[in-house]
Amino acid sequence: MFDIGFWELTLIGIMGLVVLGPERLPVAIRTLKGWVTGVRKFSDSVKSELSEELRIHELHGNLKKAEQANMANLSPEISESVKSLKEAAAMVNEPFKNVDKSAIDPFTSTLSASQSAIDKTASSEQEVNIQADDTNNVKPSDTSQKSTQNIEHEMKQDK
Repeated sequence: MFDIGFWELTLIGIMGLVVLGPERLPVAIRTLKGWVTGVRKFSDSVKSELSEELRIHELHGNLKKAEQANMANLSPEISESVKSLKEAAAMVNEPFKNVDKSAIDPFTSTLSASQSAIDKTASSEQEVNIQADDTNNVKPSDTSQKSTQNIEHEMKQDK
């Protein structure tokens, strides 16, 4: 790519050492290496995206030719394109065919179990407050109702 030899690199290194000094030169080299790596990754991604777009454009053109020929007497190139498109469509649809409903059932049973645990906790708090009312002549507090409401609200937000 660049026609830089050993002596040119040595000259650049010596100039960098003189200009930047021994403390800042390693940092500058790491920074430059990061930039070069970033540019290479970017150019590789652009190349792959362009080649993929060209392939998609070619497949689209072959599909149009196949539609015009009513899918009969297709050339090997066009039939291969149609076959790859069918395979891609099958791969896209495959995850939706095998939806595992058993994975959803434990989630719903867990929600109902946690809701019953919340109800039990709320009822036990109310019993404690009522018992305290009987022994101390203290009115039952609304804290248990508020905490139950807060817990139910948090559960609804988590859903």
